[in-house]
Amino acid sequence: MRVMSLILSHLKKIDHILAGTIVCLCLFGLLMVYSASYPLGEMKYEQGSYFFMKQWQWLLIGLFFFIIAALFPYHAYRKWIRWLVMLSMLCLIIVLLPGIGVVKNNSQRWIHIGSLMIQPSEAVKLVMILYFAYVYARKQAYITSFRKGVLPPLILLGLVFLLILKQPDLGTAVSILLSCGIVLLCAGLNMRHLIFLGTTAAAGITFFAVTAPYRLKRLTSFRDPFQYEDGDGYQLIHSYLAMDSGGLTGNGLGGSIQKLGFLPEAHTDFIMSVISEELGFMGVSFVIGAYLLIMYRAVRIVRSLQDPFGKLLTVGLTFQIMLQAGFNLGAVFGLLPITGIPLPFISYGGSSLVFMMITAGILVNLSSYIKRPKQQAQAK
Repeated sequence: MRVMSLILSHLKKIDHILAGTIVCLCLFGLLMVYSASYPLGEMKYEQGSYFFMKQWQWLLIGLFFFIIAALFPYHAYRKWIRWLVMLSMLCLIIVLLPGIGVVKNNSQRWIHIGSLMIQPSEAVKLVMILYFAYVYARKQAYITSFRKGVLPPLILLGLVFLLILKQPDLGTAVSILLSCGIVLLCAGLNMRHLIFLGTTAAAGITFFAVTAPYRLKRLTSFRDPFQYEDGDGYQLIHSYLAMDSGGLTGNGLGGSIQKLGFLPEAHTDFIMSVISEELGFMGVSFVIGAYLLIMYRAVRIVRSLQDPFGKLLTVGLTFQIMLQAGFNLGAVFGLLPITGIPLPFISYGGSSLVFMMITAGILVNLSSYIKRPKQQAQAK
């Protein structure tokens, strides 16, 4: 009874708008995965609901961990962070071993755990933000010293970047780099160090982007996809066709033409194109509005928390969600190269959904530590 009482008391403190928005996005994503993947399920597995049922199972797992993360005190991660870092590094090494790592679409990013296929880099996104928030919260007193206050965690970040790049997965590697970078910036990095690290990171990303032929093709094709309509521009052109067809209110749920074998990855990377075609500008606005609401509620958490670790953790987790959404939407709208990064809470994909929900669960837990107006009045 006492445990249940504590849980109920904690649930009263969380940001219910934040939690509700996340759950609504997940349920909306499940509906859109069903719609976007039905033709592919019929053609490939003779079962239209094939991808829907798999996503539904992953969503149940994600909801379980979302609740656990929402109830688990965020400051307790300090005790486990070193073990989490070591485990995530081990997984990044294991996934590259021949015979263990699963190869799909010329990438070796997955490992089998029982009947499940897990993508370790999705877990590393979360672990590295936890690690950076933990380390730089402790280094506040000497954050202006590059060698002592800034450099040590960057060595580990560089190793993580190279291991994920080896899979190869430049998009995920860059997203981890940028999320950790924003945590470092908010920890008090001075301008001189910021310019040096920013220039170095930009040069490194550019080098890896242009030295691989298939990445260079993506960089050139997204700027003028119609010049490469039979190759790398094909997917983006059909994304444009889907969005143009949708108009204001769309063609109705299930009414997409592009998902009928024309638009590759319609239920994963390009699910927003199907949303736009079926639900129009209204559907797109709902999704973008939900992300903006999550960001707004997260800003409230950052402004209210006093704990440096909690502040940096909130910034890093929120930035990762928004960055991943930005990468995906930018690719769909033709503003950024196609990176293969899924749309948070919506795209089909088990590892991405589960670890994104854990990320969101930690955000919800952080929201329970802010003081509401009534609590502030009582404190006075």
